[in-house]
Amino acid sequence: MIWSWERVVEALPLLLEGFRITLLATVVGTLIAAVLGLFIAVFKRVLPTPLRQIVHWVSEFIRMTPLVVQLLFVYYLLTGVSALVIGITVIGIHYATYMAESYRAGIESVPKGQWEATVALSLPASRTWRAVVLPQALRATIPSLGNYAVAMFKDTPFLFAISVVELVTSAQQFGARNFAYTEAFTLAGLIFLAASYPTSILIRRLEKRLAHY
Repeated sequence: MIWSWERVVEALPLLLEGFRITLLATVVGTLIAAVLGLFIAVFKRVLPTPLRQIVHWVSEFIRMTPLVVQLLFVYYLLTGVSALVIGITVIGIHYATYMAESYRAGIESVPKGQWEATVALSLPASRTWRAVVLPQALRATIPSLGNYAVAMFKDTPFLFAISVVELVTSAQQFGARNFAYTEAFTLAGLIFLAASYPTSILIRRLEKRLAHY
């Protein structure tokens, strides 16, 4: 038989457990990426030139090398650390370098006159960033950060390389045990679609709403 609904019902609990790992990696990885990416973007503006160059080249190296290579490198380097912890941390740091570019664009979109006004008012640098720059920069970057979160969600299957049993690996294991690859991978694809498509719609609506402000 090409398709068996009985196999679909049997596979669903296993795939939902894999989806839980996928969702955990995405949520925690996004938090890491969003916070670290903001620090990287700010450091590139405020640090002395030598340190700024170091941050730039390190972030570029991470951004330009394949995620799966980074996962395997850290996994074999830190043999005593949980594979899931390594996977979440590495994917978070990897996407932080992309989010940093979004933050940078948002920071640069703040009108020059507002920077000059903060100098004229003798505002401390911390207050300038907290009260003037970051609120505007974050509003401009939220949609792109959401898009990167969706991209991270779709990249979680790379965690299979370090033996993390996420959604796609769960489907592969079920298919191998039951010779039901069609059902398993179709169901995995539908779960990915059910999670990512509504999120993409919400991001587009948010982007349109923010464009009016």
